[in-house]
Amino acid sequence: MVHRVPRALRRASAVAALCGALALGGCTASDGDGAAPDRTTAPPTTGPGGRAKVELPEPGIGFDYQIGGAYPPPGGVEAVSRDRTAKPAPDVYNVCYVNAFQAQPDAEDWWEEHAPDLVLRDDDGTPVVDRDWDEILLDTSTAAKREQLAAIVGEWIDGCADAGYQAVEADNLDSNERSDGLLTADDNVAFGKLLAARAHAAGLALGQKNAASLARQGREVGFDFAVAEECGQYDECGDYADAYDDRVFVIEYRADGLAAACAQWGDRLSVVLRDLDVVPQGEAGYRRRTC
Repeated sequence: MVHRVPRALRRASAVAALCGALALGGCTASDGDGAAPDRTTAPPTTGPGGRAKVELPEPGIGFDYQIGGAYPPPGGVEAVSRDRTAKPAPDVYNVCYVNAFQAQPDAEDWWEEHAPDLVLRDDDGTPVVDRDWDEILLDTSTAAKREQLAAIVGEWIDGCADAGYQAVEADNLDSNERSDGLLTADDNVAFGKLLAARAHAAGLALGQKNAASLARQGREVGFDFAVAEECGQYDECGDYADAYDDRVFVIEYRADGLAAACAQWGDRLSVVLRDLDVVPQGEAGYRRRTC
């Protein structure tokens, strides 16, 4: 099953819109002190060709999901996910959020002007849109288009590395399910393989975002861990845990989902409950609990 929160609510606001529209800019917001984070987590491994060191997250470490806005990590947190426009948090393992398979709503004009052939279109030439989130789908249907897309998204990945992140989560691996049959899971997995190579070359681990049914395929092509929304709610955590050796960051949005995730996986996976809008601490609606 697919469970996603409103991206309009979880992006950094003005700076995210600018970076999304520029697409190739590799820009980052300035919301932290910019210091390189220090951690004692999993030992680094060698990326493809020995070109860079890739640090994997430790299973079961304390986690916080901050893609709606950065704030100081709560006590006990050892890993944080933030939007790529935000700076990483000091002294924790940092995951950089990237929308890799669809376009942010504010970036649609950029894609139409600069890379219209990479927008997925129906038989009439109309862009295929994820109506729930007002995002056009990117066209991963051919090897040539996947290479071109990887060059663009690769700039964002490099920007995450330059900012000091240790990992990337690539959202919308499951965009084929919203493509009206124009894309296949194999198309997206093949694109994911290119992203994994780019991330590893930059010294970053790559996280699969959702799509539990593709977990084993994702691991085989180079994804290193998973970020799973509501896998406790829908009894999917085991798919990720088996594929990624318990290197799974679980985000639940309902109390019963948290209870289910904690009861079965709380001693193995990194589990957190967040408010659906993922707002920063101190804002109305903020909610966070752990096992």
